Amino acid sequence: MLKRLKNINWNHVGILFVWLISLSGLFVLMSFISVKSSEQACNDLEIIIPGTQAFVSNEDVKALVKELEGDIIGRTLQSIEIHRIEHDIRQIPFVEEVKVFCDMDGKVRVKIHPREAVLRVINGMGSDFYIDRKGFKMPISFNYAPHIIVASGYIAERYNDKLDTMQTTLIRDLYKTADFINRDSLWEAQIEQLYVNNEQDIELVPRIGNQRIVLGNADSLEIKFTKLKLFYDRIVRQAGWQYYKTVNLKYANQIVCERNDDIIQEEIKKINTNSINTH
Repeated sequence: MLKRLKNINWNHVGILFVWLISLSGLFVLMSFISVKSSEQACNDLEIIIPGTQAFVSNEDVKALVKELEGDIIGRTLQSIEIHRIEHDIRQIPFVEEVKVFCDMDGKVRVKIHPREAVLRVINGMGSDFYIDRKGFKMPISFNYAPHIIVASGYIAERYNDKLDTMQTTLIRDLYKTADFINRDSLWEAQIEQLYVNNEQDIELVPRIGNQRIVLGNADSLEIKFTKLKLFYDRIVRQAGWQYYKTVNLKYANQIVCERNDDIIQEEIKKINTNSINTH
């Protein structure tokens, strides 16, 4: 008998004993929480949406919860359908993720991560929709209109559903271009709009200057914007903003600029007039 006792690994026994005690404690704690939640009444509904502005508002979420569950204040936490609330809030097209949970103090918390728009599209039919940072389309909101790049012109694609994806190469190129601009403080300050012409080329609409800047598609964006910076640094600085009306970045390894002949002719007239008046 003593020999058998000596062969027992007491370290393993001790570990097993501690594990059993911990498991028992966990069961007791879970039982206490279950009893507590069945008795604890809800005393508050807190909506948490990071940031100062978003497409979905606290009032919208509270109204949806009330529509689903009625007035939850005063009801026991156990009687509130947390998972159902979570599922239905997730169906709001402006919500990327949501977590609903109860605290032991009787508060129901709804934590929402809203979708972030990077581009607003106005298609050829006059319909508007947004594209978020993950490339999903979403409808226009009456609560919030972010200051982001707008794309308009000869665009056929439209918004069809809550989690509608980008369907055409053109829309994907517009999204890539807007995302590239948003990541660079220089271009974010200079480019305010994208326009699709009748040849399906993307054009950049600048805040300063009135040049028609033809980007083409979203291929080699870094190279194209480097060429545009060279245009501003070297050509505009020497000739002035008004002397070129078109800057074409479509072609590899070159910038094609079209002079504004009307401005040049006006300058020539001024020179001739001044020359005549001085004699």
